[in-house]
Amino acid sequence: MTGDQGLLTYLQGPVAEIRFAEGVALPAIGDMLEARTVEDRLVPFEVVEHLMNGRVRAMALAPTMDVRRNCAVRMLHRPVELPVGEAVLGRVLNVLGDPIDGSSLVRAERYRAIHPREGPGNRLVVHSPPLELMETGIKIVDLLFPFVKGSKTGVLGGAALGKSLLTLELIHNIVVKASGVCVFAGVGERIREGNELVRALAEQQLMRNVALVFGQMNESPGARFDAAFAGVTLAEEFLRAGHDVLLFVDSVFRFVQAGAEISALMGRIPSETGYQPTLAAEVSSFQERITTHLGSAITAVESVYVPSDDLTDPAVVCISSYLDQVIVLSRERVQLGLYPAVDPLLSSTSHISESLVGPTHYATSQAVLALLKRYEEIRRIAAVIGIDELPKQDQLLFARARRLQNFLTQPFFTAQLYTGKPGQYVPLAATLKGCDAILGGRCDDRPEESFYMIGALPWPVSDTSHGGSKLVSDTGKG
Repeated sequence: MTGDQGLLTYLQGPVAEIRFAEGVALPAIGDMLEARTVEDRLVPFEVVEHLMNGRVRAMALAPTMDVRRNCAVRMLHRPVELPVGEAVLGRVLNVLGDPIDGSSLVRAERYRAIHPREGPGNRLVVHSPPLELMETGIKIVDLLFPFVKGSKTGVLGGAALGKSLLTLELIHNIVVKASGVCVFAGVGERIREGNELVRALAEQQLMRNVALVFGQMNESPGARFDAAFAGVTLAEEFLRAGHDVLLFVDSVFRFVQAGAEISALMGRIPSETGYQPTLAAEVSSFQERITTHLGSAITAVESVYVPSDDLTDPAVVCISSYLDQVIVLSRERVQLGLYPAVDPLLSSTSHISESLVGPTHYATSQAVLALLKRYEEIRRIAAVIGIDELPKQDQLLFARARRLQNFLTQPFFTAQLYTGKPGQYVPLAATLKGCDAILGGRCDDRPEESFYMIGALPWPVSDTSHGGSKLVSDTGKG
C-alpha cells in the first residue's frame, strides 16, 4: 500500500471496509475513495464512518459488481463534488456530476461539495424577500394553497395517487412563466418518470432554464441519499448568483428511505418503526439549506410518498414539520375520478390570509372550504336516509358542493397522453369567478357533469345571485 492507498478488506452489497497502513491519515467523513474492478471500471465510494485500527467504512455510489477483496482503494482527497453554475442548465446529471443525457462532459468553471463543512450561517446571508404569490394555473392549488416565493410546499400521498404527475404539471406551468431557473432532483424515483420529464421539457423548449440531477431507483442507497443534497447544492449556487430558484424534489421520502437503508447496512440500532436514529438530523440537514439570500429565494416543491396512506408515519411527520403548506392527495378522490386528487380538508396552508391574497380571494376560499366541510357532513347523512329525505336547504348545498367539487378537477398538460384531453391553464381570476358563480347559485340550472374536467367556466354566467354565498357561510357555522 502507498501513502494514499488502502486495501478493501470487506464488501457486502454497497458497503465496504478499507484498511490503511499504520500512520496514514484517514480520509475525512464524506471524502471520496476509488477502486477498480477486474474489468478496469472505476467504482467511487464515500466515507461514512471511521473504525478502529486504521479502517474506514464507505458506501459505494455505483454498482460494485466485479470489485475484488484486497484490491487497492485510492484516496481522492476531496469530497463528493459536482459542477455548478450556468453550465449545468439544460443538462441531466448524476450525483457525481457526470452527464447521463448522452451529451459531452459539463464544462463548468466551478465545482462544489454537496455536503458543505461550514455552518449554514457562513454560506448565505439570509434576507427574506417580500411575500410574492406565484400562479400555477391549477385551480384547486391557486384557490386554496397559493404558492409563495421562498416557501416549501409538500405534495403528500400514497402509491399511485398522482404525486409525480402533479409535480410535473407544476413544473410545466410554473417554469413557462418563471423568470428564474429550475432545479429538479429525482431521488429514488422510477427511470421512466425521469425520461418523461426530460422529454416533456425538451418538447416545450424549457430545458435551457432547467438543471436536473438524478439518483434513480436502481442505484445504490448512497447515490439516492446524495441526490437530494446534489439538487439543493445546484439551487444554492444559482441563489448566490442572484437568481430566483424553483427546486422540485421527487421524492423526499425516498431520501429518508435511502438514509434508513444506509443506517441498517452500517449496523446501527433502528429507532421508531425501523427508521434510522439520525432521521431528524438528516431531514434538517437537507431542509434547512432551502433558504433565501439577499432578496432571491429558493421556492421548493417536495413530493412525499406516504407509506400505507398513513399520515402519522414518523418520516412523513418529520418532513411535514419543515413545510409551509401540505397538499394531501386522497385515495378516495382518486376512486371517484376527481383529479388532481387533492383533499382540501386534510391539506393545510399558512399562506391564506386577507393581507396576502386579498379580501376577494380570502372570502372565496373560506366559503369553498365551508361548503366542502358541510358537504361531507350531509353526505354521511344522505348515505343513511337518502338525498330525497334531506331538507331542501341541505339538498341545495349538496348539489352545489358536487358542482364545485367537479369544477375543481382539471385536465393536465402532462396527463394528455393518458386522458386524451388537452391540458388547461386556468388563471386565478377565472377560478375565483367560477367558484363565486357556483357558490352564489348562478349555475344551479347546469348539470353537475358539465363541470367535470374543464378549465374555466365555458359559458356566460348571469350576475343575478340566489343568495348562495350567504347560505354557505351561515351553514358553515354549524
